[in-house]
Amino acid sequence: MLRVEIRDSAGTLVLRLEGRFTGDDAEHTRTLAARFATRGKLLVDLTEVVFIDAAGEEVLSFLGLFGAEFVAPNSYVLDLCERLNLRVAPNSSAQLNVLGNPRANGDESRSNRAKPRKR
Repeated sequence: MLRVEIRDSAGTLVLRLEGRFTGDDAEHTRTLAARFATRGKLLVDLTEVVFIDAAGEEVLSFLGLFGAEFVAPNSYVLDLCERLNLRVAPNSSAQLNVLGNPRANGDESRSNRAKPRKR
């Protein structure tokens, strides 16, 4: 299953993908992205993608031809971007914070637990 979220912010179209980027879902995303790609900069967030098949790789390469930059914060998607010669957005986590990432307050800690008291 794939979830696609589109945000248009400050001249940048953010395409956020979640789940499995495969087959018909990838092809539908290609059609959707091509419709909006002429609006300016395209940023594809792959943070929540768990699997990409050959059709998904082809679509990502297609988006790369449009000049898309890719958010690749983990080893799986980073390796994929390197293998497909896709442009990884520099400082991509900061860009997402500006564009509405839930961690926009800059709190990257795992939790807000109180520190243990010294005795």
